[in-house]
Amino acid sequence: MGNIIVIGAGAAGMMAAIAAAQNGHQVTVLEKNEKAGKKIYITGKGRCNITNACDVEELFNNVVTNKKFLYSAFYGFTNDDVVAMLNDAGIETKVERGNRVFPVSDRAGDVISALVRIMKRLGVKIEYDTTVTELIVSHGGDTDFGNGSGAGNQSDDNKKTGRDIVTGVKCASGKTYPADAVIVATGGISYPTTGSTGDGYEFAQKTGHNVTDLSPALVPFNVAEEDVKELQGLALKNSGVMIYDGKKKLYEDFGELLFTHFGVSGPTVLSASSYVAKKIKDHPLKLVIDLKPGLDTEQLDARVLRDFEEFMNKNFNNALDKLLPKSLIPVVIKRSGIDEYKKVHEISREERMRLVNTIKNLEFTLTGLRGYNEAIITQGGVSVKDIDPSTMESKKVRGLYFAGEVLDLDAVTGGFNLQIAWSTGHLAGASV
Repeated sequence: MGNIIVIGAGAAGMMAAIAAAQNGHQVTVLEKNEKAGKKIYITGKGRCNITNACDVEELFNNVVTNKKFLYSAFYGFTNDDVVAMLNDAGIETKVERGNRVFPVSDRAGDVISALVRIMKRLGVKIEYDTTVTELIVSHGGDTDFGNGSGAGNQSDDNKKTGRDIVTGVKCASGKTYPADAVIVATGGISYPTTGSTGDGYEFAQKTGHNVTDLSPALVPFNVAEEDVKELQGLALKNSGVMIYDGKKKLYEDFGELLFTHFGVSGPTVLSASSYVAKKIKDHPLKLVIDLKPGLDTEQLDARVLRDFEEFMNKNFNNALDKLLPKSLIPVVIKRSGIDEYKKVHEISREERMRLVNTIKNLEFTLTGLRGYNEAIITQGGVSVKDIDPSTMESKKVRGLYFAGEVLDLDAVTGGFNLQIAWSTGHLAGASV
């Protein structure tokens, strides 16, 4: 039986603790907040999008960064496995649009409570309001904790291998915890009010690990054009979304988009942010919205002609009610360059085609991402080159493991990021 310390009681940390305890280890979870799973509470708008019910290959397809690294993690603990674990703990689940899995109760708190119950049943000790400030690493000599537990044998092994080894952690209170292994599951730096303040990155760097460039991800965009404010609150259910860097298309999707007072948000845009985060740091990008993706240019022109025939004696600004949402009409008219008071029957074919082009290609300039306070996840993190993908153990420090968002791993929306946390956490806990 080993003495295992898990830093962080989020999704990855709780799953790591469960897996380690199932293997007979004595596990202590150190959590800086007053309760577990604080970030889980806000996932899925408070409902907890547990995972995605797609097949495993589709899980990989929705990972943005370092998907190959997740082979052992995803196959070792699948989306079906996490659902089965929660079902066994009394949490009924349901599958909604896009294969998103939620608890039937629609309460994230129920998922957290179930995980805490599992941990307690397995004898896991959770210490809240406990901030870890330092990893204690032996460089070949003994580390004296005053009680002799664990550290001595590890130091003997370290002398044989010449490799650094973690022997415990130190907390803000001054208290130290000896350990045979430490699992860092501290999250990223998105939503810092949940306790995600980048502690894990500091632990990694101080122990010789590389931390890749960090960026907010699954986050809304700022837009340059002032007329976006006229669209604030407008949600488009079925729109085509494309993002360009010059003439090069960086991203394309279809689905929901939301206009805000500062720019654009919604599922398609949030996912786009993960793919273009690095590019938009350097210069603005172009967003093109297809308001009628189900119609090609010719079909849309025919549709506009039918409406024009019906409203031929009306002013142009009164002829688009059947075609577009009310708040979009003034913006589209202005972008088309057609006089809003012009009679419909006076509109030329050239003007009509300008209208069609505006509807199919409503352009905005993306000037940057919103901040970490609005980002669902952090892109970047502890370099996976420093981590063994078959165990989640550091290649640099023996007995040190990393799991979840602290790693340079991220995916699009839909339950995929939580699955990364469940799978990497489970693999780390099962491997200690």
